[in-house]
Amino acid sequence: MNTLGSERVSGLLDKLHRDADAADSGYFNAVMADMEALEMTVEQTVAEMIAEERVNYTAVCRGYADHFLNVSPAFGRFLYAVARARGATRIVEFGTSMGISTIYLAAALRDNGGGHLIGSELEPTKVARARANLEAAGLADLVEIREGDALDTLWDVGGEVDLLLVDGAFSLYLPVLRLVEPRLRPGAMILGENAFEPDYLAYVRDPANGYVSQPLPLDGGRGNEFTVRTF
Repeated sequence: MNTLGSERVSGLLDKLHRDADAADSGYFNAVMADMEALEMTVEQTVAEMIAEERVNYTAVCRGYADHFLNVSPAFGRFLYAVARARGATRIVEFGTSMGISTIYLAAALRDNGGGHLIGSELEPTKVARARANLEAAGLADLVEIREGDALDTLWDVGGEVDLLLVDGAFSLYLPVLRLVEPRLRPGAMILGENAFEPDYLAYVRDPANGYVSQPLPLDGGRGNEFTVRTF
C-alpha cells in the first residue's frame, strides 16, 4: 500500500477535508451572496481580490487566517500522482495554509524514496497547524515550512526543483514562479491552483518563456493550471 492510502494518512486527510468544509463554507457562502447582491461575476471578484492584494498583501493574506482555502481531494490526489510520476525529490510549495496539499506532496516524496519539500506560509497560526498536521501524518521529516513572505523565504531553495505548487496570494503567482524559475529542472511541473492572475497565465502560456501550459479540468472551473518547464 502507498503512503497516501495508509490509514494514518488517509484518515487524517478525511478529517482535515471535513474540518476545511466546515471552516470555509460560511466564507464561500458570504462571497457568493455579495456577488449576487452586487451582480458581480467571478472574474470581477477575482480581479478585485488581486488588486487588493497588490495594495496590501500582508493584511489581505492574514485576513484569511481562520480559513483553510485548501485543495480538493481530487486535486490532492492529482498532486500525489504527478509528484510520483515525476519521481520528485525536491518540491516547493507557495501557500502551505494548514498543510493539506503538503501532506499529499510529502506522501509522494516518501513513496519516491525520500526528498525535501519547502513550503512558505505568511500566517504564523497556519504554520503551527500545518506542522502539527504533518507530525500527525508521520511526514514532518520530509518538510520544511518557512514562515514569512514567500519572496523572502523562497529565494534559496537549496537545489534543483522537480515540482512547484503555487497556491497563495494571487498577485504573487508570477513573482514566485520567476523567483524559483532558475532552479526548475527541465521537465519540472508547475501546478497553479486557482490560477486566475492574467499576467501569470500569459507568462506560462507563452512558449518563448520555456513552458507548455494548459488549464486542468479538475474542480469545475476553479482555474487550475498545469505547466511543464521545457528547458
